[in-house]
Amino acid sequence: MKKVLLVSILLIFSITAFSQNQSNQGVKNKVTLFNGKNLEGWYKFVQNRGRDIDPKNVFTVQDGMIRISGEEWGGITTNEEFENYRLLVEFKWGGKTFAPRLENARDSGILLHSIGEDGASDGIWMHSIECQLIEGGTGDFIVVGDGSRNFSITSPVAPQKQGSSYIFQPGGELATINGGRINWYGRDPGWKDVIGFRGSQDVEKPVGKWNKVECVVEGDEITIYLNGILVNHATSVKPSKGRIQIQSEGAEIFFRKVELRPLAKK
Repeated sequence: MKKVLLVSILLIFSITAFSQNQSNQGVKNKVTLFNGKNLEGWYKFVQNRGRDIDPKNVFTVQDGMIRISGEEWGGITTNEEFENYRLLVEFKWGGKTFAPRLENARDSGILLHSIGEDGASDGIWMHSIECQLIEGGTGDFIVVGDGSRNFSITSPVAPQKQGSSYIFQPGGELATINGGRINWYGRDPGWKDVIGFRGSQDVEKPVGKWNKVECVVEGDEITIYLNGILVNHATSVKPSKGRIQIQSEGAEIFFRKVELRPLAKK
């Protein structure tokens, strides 16, 4: 009996030690893209102004959060490129909006695999693959490309579109796009570009509440989770690596966590 008890204690100790080691490895590999103090590791780009020219303080750090005012369009961009990672972002909407989207749905986005020149897309952003953040549409994919096959995604989609956009549907027919969008699975068919819009299936929390977005990049795939629920998935993603941008697009938005964990290559 004593031997069995001893073996059990040793086994529990071994499992605990292994779990702690794995956890420590995860912490070691974690890349904190936001340190809670400043925008170290990022640079700013503001439309019609350029790199690191931000006289209206569109991009600031306040009370341990990144505040993006939305007053001017642009973004913050990581200095480094990334591939094969799990990106965790926690955000909430603020109360302010600005023209020309004063009464439109609050809008922003996380631009993955950003490559090329700053402002190449509409003089504002790098070409990229966007995880959309917008009231009623958070989790949509948008190809912010140049119209070529160099920027494209493939997703399983529903038989019918919402307007001109495909809708993500697991098990659906595959569709490839090199422009436009693939909506998250529950985007309300009656969605309107109006401030405060809420759809019947919305996973996003109300304005002022914190949301968690996870973008899992494995090889040429991107999977998007919103508040723990899978909302969109793409394969054959081109490009499959690049910088990360966070948009300013007319609405105040706060970020309290921007964290990246490298994944093993497939």
